[in-house]
Amino acid sequence: MDPKARKILMNAFWTSRGWRAGGAFYTDEDFQYAKSKGVMFDPVTWSHDECVRRIMELHQRYITKEKVVHAFLHSLSTRKVYLRSALSSFALSRNLPIHTYAQRPTEQPGYSACGDCNDNRLMANEQYVDEDLNVLNFERLKWGGIRLNWLVYCLMDLEYLAKSEEFKVTGEDMAILRRMFEAVEAYGDKEAARQLEKRWKDVLPSNQYERDVILEIWGYAGLLQSQDDYRKERGRGTDFRSMATWRGEDGYSRETAEYYFGEYL
Repeated sequence: MDPKARKILMNAFWTSRGWRAGGAFYTDEDFQYAKSKGVMFDPVTWSHDECVRRIMELHQRYITKEKVVHAFLHSLSTRKVYLRSALSSFALSRNLPIHTYAQRPTEQPGYSACGDCNDNRLMANEQYVDEDLNVLNFERLKWGGIRLNWLVYCLMDLEYLAKSEEFKVTGEDMAILRRMFEAVEAYGDKEAARQLEKRWKDVLPSNQYERDVILEIWGYAGLLQSQDDYRKERGRGTDFRSMATWRGEDGYSRETAEYYFGEYL
């Protein structure tokens, strides 16, 4: 990734005090440079149906489970956080059928009025008009992604992966992965996601926000699944989405762990 283009995107949204007041700011010259390097984008207008078709094409022609797994593992020791959410983007969309937004309306929308997207926990709108992908890519580069289950985020994320090189997985990456699962196994039954985040502090190079995102990625990927969605959420209620009701007693899905990481555990 071009360092100058990355810096332009980061400075557009973030300062030493946090989010830039008044919204994104950048010069046209900087924008054109970052755009030429594939880091920033013009606003996009897409339909839900177009997004679904493009995602399915990526799965069928360009994305493999192995490439997704290699990207995630490579990110652990290198701290290339932007490689991680391909795991959740892949998992959330791999069983998505070709469909239209109005084809099967959902009676009780939890994520979307589109039944197929709703069933796959995808936040989807019928139309995206002048959608700003720059803020989504900023969040991806800064923390590993925030709006992980947005249909447009999954599309952007998988398109980046499709254009990426193959990633080398090292012994250090595999050791970190094993320690992450060991931390889950050693977890107290009633402890929630926040305590697991703290346990991971000494397991991989990261800060709290990056570990929060990994937890959300594992939640959306089905590695960490709540067995009781009606539990009271812990914390401020907005700390987690996919992990809001997960507890230590739920453990991790060994079947899903084997599917993604079997040869590395």
